[in-house]
Amino acid sequence: MCLSIPSKIIEIDEDNNATVDTMGVKRQVSLDLMGDDVGVGDYILIHVGFAMNKIDEKDALDSLELYAEIVEKMEEEEKRQLIEDEKVNGEAREAPLGDDNCSNRGQS
Repeated sequence: MCLSIPSKIIEIDEDNNATVDTMGVKRQVSLDLMGDDVGVGDYILIHVGFAMNKIDEKDALDSLELYAEIVEKMEEEEKRQLIEDEKVNGEAREAPLGDDNCSNRGQS
């Protein structure tokens, strides 16, 4: 699956390359395939290192908000899964220790 996340142009150099910000990650892309004029502050969609389309700022911000929600949900699920794994593995590790029939356990 290929996702195109809106990226904000933060700089354009003399070789028609742009530095963009994609959800906090900065990268270089070529503007050579762009049909629309773009400038610093515009949002674009990128494919394999080339800017392909200019996107309306409101649509870009709506999409970025949705992506942020997806990331947040994925992180919550990952944390929940780690806790569940720890419960299962923790119980597996504790069972043999509590079940070792050692009559001196807890005595010093």
